[in-house]
Amino acid sequence: MSPIVHIIAPAGETARFIVGQDPEGHWVAIEIHGRAGGLFRSREAAFDYAVGETGHRPDAVQVSAERIALQL
Repeated sequence: MSPIVHIIAPAGETARFIVGQDPEGHWVAIEIHGRAGGLFRSREAAFDYAVGETGHRPDAVQVSAERIALQL
């Protein structure tokens, strides 16, 4: 079982969203401060949402190789 990554951004971090899969394999996009996010049908949908939320700055979105958790 992969570890679950809880997102905490260091000061000065350029990424504002993290895109990855949760423990059940659903695609999620999470704003690094927990203010926005959601579940998506595909990686592309999650990435497109995150890019749209960051003013179309793909450099502000990071894709995680680790499992991440969307906490409500």
